[in-house]
Amino acid sequence: MKKSIILAIAAVILGPIAVLHSAESKPTPPNIVVFLVDDMGIMDTSVPFLTDAAGAPKRYPLNSFYRTPNMARLAARGIRFNNFCAMSVCSPTRVSIMSGQNAARHGTTNWINPDKNNRGPFGPPQWNWEGLKKNDVTLPRLLEAAGYETIHVGKAHFGPRKFSGAEPKNLGFDVNIAGCSIGAPASYYGMNNYGNGPKRVSSHAVPNLEKYWGTETFLSEALTIEAKAQVSDAVRANKPFYLYMAHYAVHAPFNSDPRFAANYKDSGKPPRAQAFATLIEGMDKSIGDILDHLDALGVAENTLIFFLGDNGSDAPLGGPHVVACAAPLRGKKGSHYEGGMRVPFIAAWARADKSNRYQNRLPIAVGAIQSQQASVCDLFPTILGLVDIPSPTGYVVDGARLDTLLTGKPDNSRSETFLMHYPHSPHRSNYFTCYRDGDWKVIYHYFPSKASDNSHYQLYNLANDPFESTNLATSEPDQLRRMMRGLIASLEKHNACYPVDKTDGITPLKPIQP
Repeated sequence: MKKSIILAIAAVILGPIAVLHSAESKPTPPNIVVFLVDDMGIMDTSVPFLTDAAGAPKRYPLNSFYRTPNMARLAARGIRFNNFCAMSVCSPTRVSIMSGQNAARHGTTNWINPDKNNRGPFGPPQWNWEGLKKNDVTLPRLLEAAGYETIHVGKAHFGPRKFSGAEPKNLGFDVNIAGCSIGAPASYYGMNNYGNGPKRVSSHAVPNLEKYWGTETFLSEALTIEAKAQVSDAVRANKPFYLYMAHYAVHAPFNSDPRFAANYKDSGKPPRAQAFATLIEGMDKSIGDILDHLDALGVAENTLIFFLGDNGSDAPLGGPHVVACAAPLRGKKGSHYEGGMRVPFIAAWARADKSNRYQNRLPIAVGAIQSQQASVCDLFPTILGLVDIPSPTGYVVDGARLDTLLTGKPDNSRSETFLMHYPHSPHRSNYFTCYRDGDWKVIYHYFPSKASDNSHYQLYNLANDPFESTNLATSEPDQLRRMMRGLIASLEKHNACYPVDKTDGITPLKPIQP
């Protein structure tokens, strides 16, 4: 009897302590921000991503043209990747971030025209023009099911206007601010109502920002204000949040942001290039404002930020196949060269964790540069792994977790391959597939333009020739055959769709082994 009374008293006294201990031992879910910039390449920043032979950051002239102090602030708190690959146009990348799948697998291999199927005259008839659909597996849907407040701000471009993917709320987002089917805004200016009337509403008008109409509020600023408000709401509700902050900047039209125009007027660059630079700086102010807001809310130590571009640069500084707008890299958005595929990527906790309560679950090297290859497909498994959410049974994920790479160390378990499949026309390059394997890169052209263009193939060794100046397709036949075997196998593995024979419009044109 005495023993049972003592045990009962102990239970009353120790019970709350046990509950408190259990609550303390359960980790607080991290907040996650994916900060996605439209059409921003790896050279569109004052932060040097490329390195010299010793692996130290190397500045190039474009790094001195742009002003991105808040990107530098973020990079100093985490790690930047200089070999991070995306698809060369926007919708394929955006669907890959949402799904963890390569574009060749999810089938959205071209940017999505809001109002018509833009497969090109001989593109694959069965390509996924509808984009993401209401019942598709998506990163925000999985996070929402795990208790996250999922917030979409800015550009969506996941599906055409009359399909379910046009509305981010159909894809797992609790909140949608200004996202729809369009890929470019009609106007960045609040005085122009971002393209909304008054007499005629542009087909590219940005929706749901009426409170800023007729004001001097630049679009990038309006989106940032809205994002901060949504984050504040989530923190007040004591919910972890996933913020997908997807700026329309720096996509054309190149409307000059008046807040920063004076910084470039004496640069010697053309007016459109100066305007592009103001869009870059406005985007940079946004990341700084969000960092400041996370600090003010007291959640910065438990907030992980992934900063990246969705494809190569579209700076109005030169053509798609030359060394110009992404110099010293060759090419730009839409091309098969590295300037079209390589994007800036920074991962960082928003502030150092002095209490050591949060960040040990995903340690990130501070101020480091990672040169091992990674891609946009890797965000999906990395974020799900961080919060212990499994992928649905039977669902194929092409990406791999970035955990080891984020520590600054190499990850020998990762594949060193990347597939970029664009079976469409017209854009800056027509009907091509790129395949990277380690230092080697092959480009297969389904329709040769001239006999002097080495027919269907381009081959580069990026270790010896990072700027793709010397085509080795003729001089390295064994390497070309090896790389084409890999390209063909990768396309088959991903169940890729192919362009069709122009003589009948039906027969799939698969790559030819040399």
